[in-house]
Amino acid sequence: MQTRLARLYAKGDLRIEAAEVLEPGPGEVLLKMAAAGICGSDLHYYQDGGFGPVRVREPIIPGHEAAGIVEKAGEGVPLKAGTLVAVNPSQPCGHCEYCQKGMPIHCLEMRFMGSAMRLPHEQGMFREWLVVPAKQCFEAGPETSAAEAACSEPLSVCLHAASRAGEIRGKRVLVTGAGPIGSLMVAVVKHHGAAEIVVTDLADAALERAVAMGATRAVNVSQGAGALAEFEAGKGYFDLVFECSAAAPAIRGAIATVKPRGTIVQVGVSGEVPVPLNAIVAKELHIHGTQRFHEEFATAVALISSRAIDVRPIISHSLPLAQADAAFLLAGDRSAACKVQLTF
Repeated sequence: MQTRLARLYAKGDLRIEAAEVLEPGPGEVLLKMAAAGICGSDLHYYQDGGFGPVRVREPIIPGHEAAGIVEKAGEGVPLKAGTLVAVNPSQPCGHCEYCQKGMPIHCLEMRFMGSAMRLPHEQGMFREWLVVPAKQCFEAGPETSAAEAACSEPLSVCLHAASRAGEIRGKRVLVTGAGPIGSLMVAVVKHHGAAEIVVTDLADAALERAVAMGATRAVNVSQGAGALAEFEAGKGYFDLVFECSAAAPAIRGAIATVKPRGTIVQVGVSGEVPVPLNAIVAKELHIHGTQRFHEEFATAVALISSRAIDVRPIISHSLPLAQADAAFLLAGDRSAACKVQLTF
């Protein structure tokens, strides 16, 4: 049996190819893939050949946010054929120092599908057929679409970011950057009971989606730093900031508008970015990093399945695998697209 797939060879060099698919072994399932989202890291691989120190050094199948339908289950797997599942791309080893300490996110031998961090690269899910361990498959609800289920991974990222922030209920919250992660961050913050959610971006289309996800106010900062002046008065307005853009102006704005001893959770990633350290020191700020997720994946699937968090407003485009190049180009146009997904 063969599958078609999208394989990236270098910056801008994405090819549709065919490869053999093995039978599922014990504890594995064969999935007919249904939907897979293009993430910011996938886009960086395509546009720039990587991000920061992470570079594409050999051909890689991208894709780490996906859903598929069980076609065949291997020995010992209770999943039934026809079941829609979201696939957790994270595979911690379970036995290293950090796994033993209950921090599998920091696994020393982490394997993460569609990632160029390790060599050889971990292959991803932009393919029609996929064999994966059943433990990575989480059943979606009967009313859940494949497009929604494929948003479980980015929602997991935001749920973990929220866990790094402390108490959210009743807080004034700023979310900088209204791309897919920023918009999902808005939904998570709303779910946690924030009193006020202000979101910033450079694109009106992105801000409109963030409002649909629960933001109480949207601010276009394309006119410069003055757009946030009202929030800088009195040493700051916000209790908590989720910085989702990794853009230097947004980071400066976050530091300027958060209250003394407030918290900034850095969600967005980039290369080297200048940071005003003096302001962080003077305000005695709490700065928290956040990456990936673990137990939050199951929570994300449940929240999507119940529509306690409705991810549909961020899904802007769906294109077939054969149009993968066009999908990547579209995903790079923030004035037109939010979450672009491939369908199979």
